[in-house]
Amino acid sequence: MDTPPIRKPIKLMLVAAEASGDMLGAGLMRELQRQSPVPLTFCGVGGKRMAELGIESPFDISELSILGLIEGLKAYKRVKARVADTVAQALREKPDAVVLIDSWGFTLRVAHGIRAALPDVPLIKYVGPQVWATRPGRARTLAQSVDLLLALHPMDAPYFEKEGLKTVVVGNPALNVDFNTADPEGLRAGLGIGEAPLLLVLPGSRPSEIKRLMPVFRETIETLSRQRPELVFVVPVADTVRDQVRDGLAGVQAPLHLLDSETDKLSAMRAATVALACSGTVTTELALAGCPMIVAYKVESLTYFLFKHMSPLTHVTLFNIMAGKGVAPEFIQHDCTTPNLVAALSQRLDDPAFRAAQTEAQYAALDLMGRGQPAPAIRAAEAVLQHLMQVRH
Repeated sequence: MDTPPIRKPIKLMLVAAEASGDMLGAGLMRELQRQSPVPLTFCGVGGKRMAELGIESPFDISELSILGLIEGLKAYKRVKARVADTVAQALREKPDAVVLIDSWGFTLRVAHGIRAALPDVPLIKYVGPQVWATRPGRARTLAQSVDLLLALHPMDAPYFEKEGLKTVVVGNPALNVDFNTADPEGLRAGLGIGEAPLLLVLPGSRPSEIKRLMPVFRETIETLSRQRPELVFVVPVADTVRDQVRDGLAGVQAPLHLLDSETDKLSAMRAATVALACSGTVTTELALAGCPMIVAYKVESLTYFLFKHMSPLTHVTLFNIMAGKGVAPEFIQHDCTTPNLVAALSQRLDDPAFRAAQTEAQYAALDLMGRGQPAPAIRAAEAVLQHLMQVRH
């Protein structure tokens, strides 16, 4: 990258409030260290992966894994306190710039707090709200709150640029997951399951997702196990919800294996016959791995009612949205029942040709999303450093 030299070291503050943001933050930190012409130091808020790279978070981000209007209202005092903690850290550290990663409600409040306390510090948002899905007015709100947006999707940019916010499209990180370390045969051998059919179960990474989905996922596992004794179940567990998942599956009468490591999760995605997935980034990763899936989700009733009346979308899974059709079936809210999930999974378990056709359709949808482009962290780091150079000169 041809850029003018920066004479003094850079201190960057990164703020991530969820497991997915922690992964984004860690990837950005590595790439910033690789690209920066001067030494970097980091501070901020993050999880396990960012901590491994030097972030000393003032609190556990798992308490900020909040989804939905009602849960947000219930957690308001806690969120407000953590915003204050984060702004106080910025005041102590006085960073050269702050990168706010995803988590719209929390990071917007942090942006307002830091802007009021340190008005000259550049604020960069990494992942904007999906204004093309609902609440387009948030584009103006963000444009008034930060100086630069690193967007994941090409359809993001027009909404924010119209409001005067400089936007760099970096791509979706899930499209660049490195499966080179995945070892599906090794995973099967290690678990002692040979060539048995494998159902991968991904119940989510937020406590609210586990709370709402685990009962129906558990019942689905037990029902399928009674019908198909040869079927093996594998459940990767996010750091933020490990104990909750273990408690939710305690005593399940089925061949069940819980996985903790990221490498094992990728291996399981490649090894799986089919997957039952909570809606989210993981669906893109599964599609990239070539794993046919069904998608499920539940939220608070009021949150769902408002979404249905505010959003023009007919699908919630990103590659379904891009394809304009239900490439992977979605069972949302009242449709998320054990009979529905069992029927859809059984159809795929029984029909290899059906699975293959869905996998190919998923690949085609990923191509529409930009599969094969450079890793987003590379572009994101370039944009952060270039923005810093511009404000320093």
